Amino acid sequence: MRMAEEALAGFDPVEYINTPRWQESRMGLDRITQLMERLGNPQDSLRVVHVAGTNGKGSTCAYISSVLQAAGYRTGLFTSPYIIEFSDRIRIDGCNISPEALMRATLEVRAMAEAMSDHPTEFELMTAVAFVAFEQAECECAVIEVGLGGRLDSTNVLAHPEVCVLAPIALDHTHLLGDTVEAIAREKAGIIKPGATVVSACQAEGAKRVIEQAAAAFDAPVTWVNAAALSDSRLEELVQDGHAIPVRAFSYAGFPNLATRLLGSYQPQNAALAVEACLALRARGFNVSDEAICQGISSARWPGRFEIVAHEPTFIVDGGHNPQGARVLVESLKSVFPGRKVTFLVGVLADKDYSAMLRRVVPLGSAFVCIQPPNPRALPAHDLAQAIAGIAHEVPGCAGDVELHVADDIASGVACARDVAGASGLVCAFGSLYSIADIMGSLRKMQE
Repeated sequence: MRMAEEALAGFDPVEYINTPRWQESRMGLDRITQLMERLGNPQDSLRVVHVAGTNGKGSTCAYISSVLQAAGYRTGLFTSPYIIEFSDRIRIDGCNISPEALMRATLEVRAMAEAMSDHPTEFELMTAVAFVAFEQAECECAVIEVGLGGRLDSTNVLAHPEVCVLAPIALDHTHLLGDTVEAIAREKAGIIKPGATVVSACQAEGAKRVIEQAAAAFDAPVTWVNAAALSDSRLEELVQDGHAIPVRAFSYAGFPNLATRLLGSYQPQNAALAVEACLALRARGFNVSDEAICQGISSARWPGRFEIVAHEPTFIVDGGHNPQGARVLVESLKSVFPGRKVTFLVGVLADKDYSAMLRRVVPLGSAFVCIQPPNPRALPAHDLAQAIAGIAHEVPGCAGDVELHVADDIASGVACARDVAGASGLVCAFGSLYSIADIMGSLRKMQE
C-alpha cells in the first residue's frame, strides 16, 4: 500500500538516487555498512562474484553473468556507470530491472537511508538498491562490479564472496588510488576476503606481487589466466536466422571452439578471465557445464565496447577512456579494419590522461570531431581540439595533417562525424562512457 501511495505521489526512484547533494564521492565503508545492516544485510543472501580492475571488468562481468544464466541460475548483475539508461546498472537474468522492481527496492532503501545522520552517497544508494532488488527477485547468485578502486568501494560491503576477480590493472584515477600500478593494485586487491577463491588476469609484475601478497594474507588460492593457452583470435561470421553475424573466434585451455560477439581484439582475454572465474565457481559447487561456458561466452552482450552500432558509414562506439583503453582500441581498429583511416568522435574528462590517449589514436585518424561529455568533469571541446592539434604536430607521420571540428553538442557532433566520413567511411566514438547514451540516441533519431 505504501508503495502505491508513493507512486501516486510522484516518487521517482532515479531522481531520488541522483539527488545532486548525494553525488559527491566519499570513499569508505561506514555508511554502506550501516545502511546494509538496517536493511538486514540482503547481500549476505547471495552467492557473489566480485570483480575489480582497471580495464575489461565490465565485459568480464557480462561474460560471467551470461554463463551463469546459461547454467540455469537466476542471476543478478550490477555494473556502473550506466550506458544507455539508468536501469542498465541492475539486471536480472539479462534484463534491466523493471520500473516496479526499482521502485520497490528504492523505497525500502530510502526508508533506512533517511534515518541515518550521515546520508549515503549516490553510489552507496545504488549499491544498496541492487542488493535489495536481487534479494527481492530471489537471485541465486550475483555478479558485482566494483565502482572505483575496491578496498573502500561501497560494493566491498560484501563479506563472503565466492570468487574475487581481478581484471587487468593499470594507471587510472591516480588522484584517488595512487600513482603507481602497485598502489592501485593494493586498492583493487582489497576486495579479497577469507574463504574466497581469487582469479586474476595476467598482470604487470608489480601488480602480480601485490595480488599474491593480498591473497596469501587470507590463505586464498589464486588462479591466473594462462596466456600461453589463449590462441590468436580470428574474425568469422556466424549465420543465425539467415543473417551473418561477425564474431571473434578463439580457443582457451580446454575450450577449443569459443566465440564472442564482442569484437574488440582484447575480448578473448576478458573471456578467458571469465572462463577461469566460472571454473572456480564449478570447483565451489556450482553446476556450470562446459556447454554453459561456451554458450554464455557466445551470447554475452556488453554495449559500448567496440560495438558496431550503425552502417553507411560504419559507426563504432567504444568506451575506452584511459591510455590502456586507447591502445587496445587502436589494436582492434587495425585488426577489424586493416588499412582504414578513421574519423574519430571524441570527448574526454579533464581528469583523465587524455594526452596519452590521444597520442595513441592520432596517427590512425584522418579527422577528429570534438565533443564535451555530459559530466561536470568534462574537458571543453575547444580545449580538446587544441590538445589534438598540438599532438598532431608532434607525432611522427602526422605532420599536423589532421582535420579538426568542434561540435556545439553531441547530436551535432554525431552528424558532423558522419558527414566527414561519408557513406563508405569509418567513424569511431571513444573517450568517455558518459557520452555513449547521447551518441546512441542521436543515431537512433537519424535512422528514424
